[in-house]
Amino acid sequence: MSKCIRCQVEILDETERCPLCDSVLEKTVEVENMYPDVRIKSRKMSLISRIYLFCAILAEAVLIYLNVVLESRIWWCVITGLSLLYVYLVMRFAIIGKSGYKAKVTVLMMIGLSMVIIIDFVAGYNGWSVNYVLPAGILLVDAGIVVLMIVNIKSWQSYLVWQIFMILCSLVPFILYLLKIVTKPGLTVIAMGCSFFLFLGTVIIGDRRARVELKRRFHIR
Repeated sequence: MSKCIRCQVEILDETERCPLCDSVLEKTVEVENMYPDVRIKSRKMSLISRIYLFCAILAEAVLIYLNVVLESRIWWCVITGLSLLYVYLVMRFAIIGKSGYKAKVTVLMMIGLSMVIIIDFVAGYNGWSVNYVLPAGILLVDAGIVVLMIVNIKSWQSYLVWQIFMILCSLVPFILYLLKIVTKPGLTVIAMGCSFFLFLGTVIIGDRRARVELKRRFHIR
């Protein structure tokens, strides 16, 4: 327990400053945390992530050395480095991070797809990353949205903005097709169609609740 000399109030929570005047508190009696101390678990995960980062950097340095010494045609150390980096990002952003699960899934998906495209270029670029992996990732997220809407049936309308974002994402491989980077557009068209019709179906079936949610999100009167 702590006490603020200026405000003459006792503070039960574990804090060093007064929430009223921001003065430094004076310790009076030691008490247990009023709530479960989740900071201990967070610190442990943070320590584990830092240990992993050090080990990953050390391992990648060794792999780069081996890649150079063996005079390989392919810079496979880039692939291993991206894999190690992605695991670290999952630990820091998905496990330790405080963002919502929608942001975590979206950001990790975009980073993962970007890394896959880089790996394709490092391996000599055969186009499999943009022809198949990129649209497949979009389809996978669309399927995840459907599942989440069913599970959270009472707040299904909250996924509308995420659906709009996925429509924008599905336009990326289509633009790459127009630029002749994507050579096999079949899966690209399917991904774009699924994203669009998922949103359209939600708006039509959702009716008034969907319209209200869109107006609220985009501040339309």
